[in-house]
Amino acid sequence: MTRPIVVFGGSGFLGDALVRELVEAGRPVRLVARHPAWPSWAESGDPLELVTADIRHEEEVAAALEGAATVVNAVSLYVETRELGFEAIHVEGAGRLARLAREVGIDRLVQLSGIGAESTSPSAYVRARAQGERAVLAAMPRAIIVRPSVLFGPNDAFLGGLARLVRLPAVPLFGRGETRLQPVHVIDVARALARLTGPEAPARRLFELGGGDVLRYREIVELVMARLGHERPLVPVPFWLWRALAGGLSRLPSPPLTRDQIILMQRDNVVADGVGTFDDLGLRPRSLREGLPDSLVSPAR
Repeated sequence: MTRPIVVFGGSGFLGDALVRELVEAGRPVRLVARHPAWPSWAESGDPLELVTADIRHEEEVAAALEGAATVVNAVSLYVETRELGFEAIHVEGAGRLARLAREVGIDRLVQLSGIGAESTSPSAYVRARAQGERAVLAAMPRAIIVRPSVLFGPNDAFLGGLARLVRLPAVPLFGRGETRLQPVHVIDVARALARLTGPEAPARRLFELGGGDVLRYREIVELVMARLGHERPLVPVPFWLWRALAGGLSRLPSPPLTRDQIILMQRDNVVADGVGTFDDLGLRPRSLREGLPDSLVSPAR
């Protein structure tokens, strides 16, 4: 029997897309999550098994890796809580998974990170991503690091949030809306990850995956407004005011805006030079314009 591909975080936005891509290709998959659920798209007879495991718990991680040949770490945490912190998930958890994978003889690990991961970032989230990359490579030097840009697709957080925002009488921008982004469709990233777990993966060890076009934040908002038929005035809002707002909202149990998100919006989020890209995998990512129709449902005319 073919050894399964283990996807930690397989019930998340990207993890679910990857699991589906692999299953539809007939490849056996082990979906691992703290609270795994059978995907709505799955059918009886699919080569899919569900395993309950928390990346913070050594014995559970080790059990989930038994008999596997490849592992993908798609576990993500965007907002810290009293129970879950960036350090525990993105640094300690990622390093633990890589160490245990090496110990059981797994020869390929793909670690999901994000464009702009730097240990000197003022964002605790971004620093943790960078430190997690280092922890993984310390335990498994030949691991593959994949840094996607902003993900979009059906039922995503990015375009879904903008769709709610453009229903306001006026749309506030981050600064003047000049930050450049390279949004990438979740299915395109899933296909890239599936390629990286296959037998003919390229030799590169660092990939940055961005979509088919680079757009200013202002332009993305305008595309969403046009798609949904909501033309609204755009109002520049200085970043210091956003930071103050995020500080006030941080007291909520699930804040709709965080300081880390503000920091991320102050820097361009585009693919760097000298890294692996979709081209190295023989794939062409769609642009945001191409992906909007299946990501946002426009009102009936």
